[in-house]
Amino acid sequence: MLECLAQNKFLVIGRAGMDLYADPPGTEIEDALKFSAALGGSAANIAVAISKQGGNTALLTAVSNDAVGRYTLKALTSYGVDTRFIKQVGGEARNSLAVVETRAVHCQSVIYRNGAADFEVTKADAAAINYSEFAALIVTGTALAREPSRSATLEAMTLADKAGLVLIIDIDYRPYSWSSKEDARDICRAAAELCDIIIGNDEEFAVLNGADDGRDLAQQMATKTSRIVVYKMGEKGAITFSGGTDFATPVFSVSALKPTGAGDGFMGGFISGLVAGDPLPQAVKRGAATAALVVTRVGCAPAMPDTAEVLSFISQRSA
Repeated sequence: MLECLAQNKFLVIGRAGMDLYADPPGTEIEDALKFSAALGGSAANIAVAISKQGGNTALLTAVSNDAVGRYTLKALTSYGVDTRFIKQVGGEARNSLAVVETRAVHCQSVIYRNGAADFEVTKADAAAINYSEFAALIVTGTALAREPSRSATLEAMTLADKAGLVLIIDIDYRPYSWSSKEDARDICRAAAELCDIIIGNDEEFAVLNGADDGRDLAQQMATKTSRIVVYKMGEKGAITFSGGTDFATPVFSVSALKPTGAGDGFMGGFISGLVAGDPLPQAVKRGAATAALVVTRVGCAPAMPDTAEVLSFISQRSA
């Protein structure tokens, strides 16, 4: 399975939007006199993370046909992300917007997702793609939260699987996007079962498990031949299940500016490690290093490190 990733071309499905950060760092939103803008959205962040570590990424999403949508497209292009599969939608649809603080403790993040443009991706949009161009499809769970994006994402997964792509999911459970936790459990779990690589944190696996704990489910999901499941536990690190074995990966200790963007960075670094041919433990370590660097910097997409920065960070911490 993993040898397919050497092609190093990825299609990512999910949201892209604008983040507004209270400026300067440390300022609370209610006290801010100014804000700085940056590209955000989990799928966009993942695409940028992989691109900055040498990968080729394309994004399947929709943005609003207005200045904020155009900002998002220009920002993606500046990071080298392929925007061919991003459509602009009018009417009442609006880009996802996050108003965020750069604070390590009690970090407030206000998300505006009413009538989100990225939910307007359709099955026809998914069917129009030539999946043979890509090595893998990366799905963020948020794209499954609403129609028509849900059906479009499932269609893309079906077509990608037929084309022999590696299917990867970041569970990315955001309660405000779903009608109920039960819907999230049923739909995300069914989608995850189709995938070769599943990444989520302890709370997200608990939602999929419909229980207070999700570790048993993560381990159970890894019993499928060749499947990799990464069970993240915040400051306690991660446990990776694969091939009937498991191993733990600690976090890197850093002085964090904020908590946001770590999960997206982890995905980008982890996938980049697999592309580079790293053994699985080393690839997970690369994901952890990328996440650690992201939380020390302002923003999410702008905070993603390049390959040299990640490898230098790992080398310094391993010395």
